[in-house]
Amino acid sequence: MDLPDAITDRLPFLDALENDWQPVARWALVAWLIFYLLFLYQALRGHGPLLMIDLVFIPIHEGGHLLFRWFGQWLSIAGGTFLQLFAPFALAVYFALQRHVTGTAFCAFFFFEQFRPIAAYMADARAQALPLLTVGDGSYVIHDWNYLFGSLGVLNHDTQIAATVRALGWLGMCATVAWLIYRARAASNSSSRSSQTRN
Repeated sequence: MDLPDAITDRLPFLDALENDWQPVARWALVAWLIFYLLFLYQALRGHGPLLMIDLVFIPIHEGGHLLFRWFGQWLSIAGGTFLQLFAPFALAVYFALQRHVTGTAFCAFFFFEQFRPIAAYMADARAQALPLLTVGDGSYVIHDWNYLFGSLGVLNHDTQIAATVRALGWLGMCATVAWLIYRARAASNSSSRSSQTRN
């Protein structure tokens, strides 16, 4: 990717985007594809040991509430979901700047995967049937999406919004796997051409 000098002069860290992606060994690509397909299968069924990775994001979500509580109640409540998504997104950007294919794909995949539990939480906004976790006083618990949707005047559309978010998550996960296949093959082909040129 060739970026204009005017951009890279102001943002020199973007110079990395002009480098080639690192090649991915065929065995590594196959192993990653098995992992992602198995994960998608378990996600489709709604249960399985691989889905326990969602537990990693619970303290990140709760940490977002604590981090943003200094900016008022609305941002404190929204901050949980923001940090839950920002963490894998920021890591995906980091690996992309390193031109690391599998690292970028892994973080991007779990960025989109987090749309699933977020959508489940959104769909519960009116019913409030899900058990809630909180940091601090357990007697004062706010349902994030009941509060957020209520403040935005869209509480009656909680299930429709959740369905859209869930669909975007599935599309993103599948697109990430497709990108991994494309990018891994392209990087390998580029590496092979470079080797032949040197020889």
